Amino acid sequence: MLRFVFCLSLTLTFTRSAPAGDWPQLHGPARDGHSAETKLNWDWPKAGVPLVWKADIGSGWAGPVVSGDNLILFHRVDDEEVIACLNPVTGKEKWKVAYRTKYRDDFDFDNGPRATPTIVDGTVFALGANGDFTAVELATGKKIWSRNLTDDYKPAKGFFGVACSPLVAQKKVFVNVGAKGAGVVCFNAADGKEVWKSTDDGASYSSPTTAEIDGQPAAVFLTRAGLRVLDPTTGKSLYDFAWRPRDNNSVQAAMPIVWKDEIFLTVSYATGAVLLKTQKGEVTDVWSSDKSLSSQYNTPVRVGDYLYGTHGRSDVGNAQMRCIEWKTGEVKWSEAKFGVASLIAVDGGLLALNENGELVRFDASHDGYKEGARSPLLTKPTRPAPALANGLFYARDGKTLVCVSLKK
Repeated sequence: MLRFVFCLSLTLTFTRSAPAGDWPQLHGPARDGHSAETKLNWDWPKAGVPLVWKADIGSGWAGPVVSGDNLILFHRVDDEEVIACLNPVTGKEKWKVAYRTKYRDDFDFDNGPRATPTIVDGTVFALGANGDFTAVELATGKKIWSRNLTDDYKPAKGFFGVACSPLVAQKKVFVNVGAKGAGVVCFNAADGKEVWKSTDDGASYSSPTTAEIDGQPAAVFLTRAGLRVLDPTTGKSLYDFAWRPRDNNSVQAAMPIVWKDEIFLTVSYATGAVLLKTQKGEVTDVWSSDKSLSSQYNTPVRVGDYLYGTHGRSDVGNAQMRCIEWKTGEVKWSEAKFGVASLIAVDGGLLALNENGELVRFDASHDGYKEGARSPLLTKPTRPAPALANGLFYARDGKTLVCVSLKK
């Protein structure tokens, strides 16, 4: 059961004069960390950004997603993974689907699901920590199909369970499964049946994205071995580039960032970042550095000709917020002791939700770090990616989901 607190004292207008944009998947509508919303409120009260509602929830690192009048929460309660649909304005539960999970974290960090669900064409796709892959109807919660990828493909066991947020395109679903002969697997979105499988690459904790490369659609993965650019129709490899930490006791979790014919990767652990150029079947290293923007698991955001993101590691405690130039990797500024953070580019600036549970607004400027507002929201560690839809910001840690208002 979820327990809710709804803040009736707030004088907020929830009527939508026009759709301001859903947040139906990891890192937003285009999977790039950008929101199209404008004219939001950045003048926060001293007490913090206004709370709309909050709920006690189960464990996990899967971020919330929003489509229309539906918010999907994917979490673990006791020995079950639960896909729950909430009203995004009130937090009240509409329906839930639960199934037992066998997952146990060997490092005793968190046993909940890691992968943010994806909502496409009225279907919710959720991938659990033990490989339970489920598709349900967004309107009702009715199960469409389910399968267990660990049982089906027998991938090698990773450090922290399955964490790939499903990529849905062309009525197909793409996942980095990580098994021999089935490193990446494409499924039919309608029935969950395998369409094709490709590579022997182990699974990373990074999620794929779509792109147009050489004038053709592409599915772009950062697997355990490195970059894989695949033909979404056949699984044929279009471009490959080895880029992984030298230390095997490490993770790759940041998503690839594609801009035209260039791809940015970052993996931390003394390996750092690289900017690649793809052209006529060949990959060229434009620049690479461990001193530029080395992110352990958060995906940076590109705004104009600059990248903003976390440099450093959560477990070492040295993470900075940083701005670098895309084309050169030159560091324009660093803000020390910021902590690892998820970013959203919106309304001419950036929102950061750091691991301490603070929401921070700062300028998208390469001329220095310029903070506009800061508000406590949650508790450490706050790792799931947040969501922003219709002026409401949704964030969770391992025990609480909050909704705050950024409306004027």
